[in-house]
Amino acid sequence: MDLSDLSTIRIAASDLNGQMRGKRLPASDFDKLEKGGARMPLSSLNIDIQGADIVGSPLVFETGDADGMLLPTGRGPLPMPWLDRPSALVPMSLYHDGGTPFAGDPRHALVGVLDRFKARGWDVHAATEMEFYLVDDSGAMMEPAHNPITGRPMTGDATLGLYELDAFDAFFSDLYDGCAAMDIPAQAAISEAGHGQFEINLLHRDALHAADDAYFFKALTKGIARKHGMAATFMAKPFAGDAGNGMHVHFSVVDQDGRNVFDNGGPEGTDLLRHAVGGCVAAMPPSTLIFVPHGVSYDRMVPGAHAPTGAGWAYENRTAAIRIPGGSHKARRIEHRVACGDINPYLVMAAILGAAMVGIEDQMDPGEPLTGNAYDQDLPQLAGDWASAIDLFETAPINRRIFPDLLIENLCNTKRQEMQRMSEIPHDELWKIYIEAV
Repeated sequence: MDLSDLSTIRIAASDLNGQMRGKRLPASDFDKLEKGGARMPLSSLNIDIQGADIVGSPLVFETGDADGMLLPTGRGPLPMPWLDRPSALVPMSLYHDGGTPFAGDPRHALVGVLDRFKARGWDVHAATEMEFYLVDDSGAMMEPAHNPITGRPMTGDATLGLYELDAFDAFFSDLYDGCAAMDIPAQAAISEAGHGQFEINLLHRDALHAADDAYFFKALTKGIARKHGMAATFMAKPFAGDAGNGMHVHFSVVDQDGRNVFDNGGPEGTDLLRHAVGGCVAAMPPSTLIFVPHGVSYDRMVPGAHAPTGAGWAYENRTAAIRIPGGSHKARRIEHRVACGDINPYLVMAAILGAAMVGIEDQMDPGEPLTGNAYDQDLPQLAGDWASAIDLFETAPINRRIFPDLLIENLCNTKRQEMQRMSEIPHDELWKIYIEAV
């Protein structure tokens, strides 16, 4: 991207909630970024959903709220088509002075997991399916966005309906143009079951880029919606009586010769696939906090409502938390169907791929694949509430094999503070905090 016509740029790293934290700078400062010229407190990636410091965090007073060094991730500069004046986003990661990655940075957590695959000569390819609602938040209560053609709120189920997509054609055209400009490989868009709910699939690419894509896509979608007089939200359950938002993750692993290590030429896949599935199943309940990160997220986790709550797997079965899709054996892959839409993509990808690696390392047996309706079967359950999810994430040994201790500590402290603060707000008012923050 040519910066010569820009007056400003934005630099940002992801905090634990997946929010961008950073600075607005003169475009002339771009050349200083590679030399570590941008700095930001280490504590800035460990603040709560409302932007407050974590009380008692060792990153604040104990260490004098020390700065870290921001360095570009290599994915940028990117245009920001949701702004009226042209600007560019330079994605960053946070480091200690001297160049050691800051262990509280969620993107570094994913890089650490992927390095374990690389040590075996493997690369991970991943893709996401992103669900969101277009809403009107101008009144006292949030409601589905008004149809641009009729001016009336969206009503009725619209699964795979083309009329709903065409009604919002101007929004989707700008969204796809933005994806192209930001190198986000957006593919099919569909109308989902909820009133004003849509899904866009992002194409497979290496897993780090796929996590970046999901992270940028959320920012882009919310920004373009505002330009069209609406809000876009990835909240897990914006409307109590309607479908929830999820983010499904597909992944496969290829060796140095480009061969899919999950492919045995048949529909069942290799032992490596089964071991990876075993790790994903074993780590699912302990990782509930990553997949269901906010108190309001648990409104989505209702058995039988297309949000898997039991840890199990199956071939070509969308009621299972882990699905092995059919189709060509050459594309054999794992689909992880648990995460809500209000997640941090870096933490979700790290949790899933880290669990798969633990399963491979330990040659875990996932048990027999499920048949029939997984919602009706007796399976190990995800944590049923926010407090239980925090405690389980903090104490489960498998999480210590996936995430740095500092990140686990920071995330649990963050969520406990959020839980206390959110308990003081009426449940039907919480959407005002989360609508765009997640």
